[in-house]
Amino acid sequence: MPTDSENLHGALDNAKLGPTHWKVWFLSAMGVFLDGFDLFIIGVALPLIAHSMGISKSWIGLVGAAAPLGAMVGAFTLGRYTDKLGRKAMYLFDLLFFVVFAGLSAISWNVSSLLIFRFLLGIGIGADYPISSTYVSEFMPKKIRGRMLSGAFSFQALGALFGAAVGLGILMFHPSPDAWRYMLAIGVIPAVIVMLLRTTVPESPRWHMAQGNREKAMEIASQLTGQTVTLSAPKESKLRYSKLFSRQYIRRTILATVPWFLMDIGLYGIGVFTPTILAVMAFAGHGSFIHKDILSTQGAVFLDVFLVVGFALSILLIDKWGRIRLQWLGFFGMTVAMVLLAFVGVPKGASGITVGIVFFGFALFNIMVNMGPNATTWILPTEVFPTSLRASGHGLAAASGKFGAAVGIFLLPLIEKNFGIGYTLAMVAVASFLGLMITWLFGVETTGRSLEDTGSEETIARPAFKSQDLSHAAVK
Repeated sequence: MPTDSENLHGALDNAKLGPTHWKVWFLSAMGVFLDGFDLFIIGVALPLIAHSMGISKSWIGLVGAAAPLGAMVGAFTLGRYTDKLGRKAMYLFDLLFFVVFAGLSAISWNVSSLLIFRFLLGIGIGADYPISSTYVSEFMPKKIRGRMLSGAFSFQALGALFGAAVGLGILMFHPSPDAWRYMLAIGVIPAVIVMLLRTTVPESPRWHMAQGNREKAMEIASQLTGQTVTLSAPKESKLRYSKLFSRQYIRRTILATVPWFLMDIGLYGIGVFTPTILAVMAFAGHGSFIHKDILSTQGAVFLDVFLVVGFALSILLIDKWGRIRLQWLGFFGMTVAMVLLAFVGVPKGASGITVGIVFFGFALFNIMVNMGPNATTWILPTEVFPTSLRASGHGLAAASGKFGAAVGIFLLPLIEKNFGIGYTLAMVAVASFLGLMITWLFGVETTGRSLEDTGSEETIARPAFKSQDLSHAAVK
């Protein structure tokens, strides 16, 4: 029975983790897992789709970019509806897109139908970014919020690794140009399971408070924390979407959107085409089309392990070093890795040393992107905006990221075709360096602070690299 009385926000910030916390965390993480699987399985499938349908590199880029473009639309539009209609309603609705359009993508009869179904699938993928991140941030205690958010987002790497492993397994046991259909269909099964389980989670008490449903907020918060929660927390005013671009929030909006856009150019441009790039840089001249695809997919599976390593470092360091420091370091490592690979280019001979350098560059990129900006760009939008704008702000940020992903996926094959692999990787290095600079100039540290503090209009947005900010934000 609840015994202690505490302010609602304080009770949520200082609660001990219980079964409901873990359920919300896991089911949100599984949504990110499905995002990773569906967005990266296409990287294994694209060489087979191109061979089976006989399409050009321009069409390959469009097929690869279709889901990120849909994700841009889904994040932007459904993120706003998540603030208006509630977290739980959209938490269930977005998974319908996974179930229906992943299955339809697998039975596409031509490239046009595949483009449409992948775009519609992307709407669900994009919607899940602001929904899941907002759910986790609003439920988790403030001292471990960063680790829990980073841990949830780490399931993207697990989804990507699972997608690469599934693609490899299908290629090994069914080595045919039509194997891509099985790859795209397999994601329906976990999506159905997660959708059913999500019906059992409660609505966010912070959202109820922002909507004026104070009694309902108190009831859920009391059940969640095991305390008698009072209603002394002031009612938050509902803010218009345009507030994201006001003087009070524009710095935070730039921090939330621009680095994510720049990071996703490289993450998806490199991630989706890792098998293709490896085939050019490390496995040229290694037998038939299918054999070379198997070798490059095996290499991609190996490199995806380093995505998991990067997230493990993020979980370990996110509440110790802070969001901004990790984001800056991550962009720096991404820049170094891409510059190294750009200098290697297409090797004249696939010697052991050259192949080793190629794999080292990709491994460094995967570790640093997930240790830093891939995790932090997902976390920061949940912390720098108030409750009535949290999913809207995150949706705008995620839409910006998915636009960057579409740019990377579409442009990289064209740049590689016209200018070579070296210039392609150099473009990613430039985008990474720009992300570093924006983080340096606009970074605002949020580590260890209450959501009501970091999202407050009165909070002064100071550069995170000042020593007083880092010391204030550090978790003791």
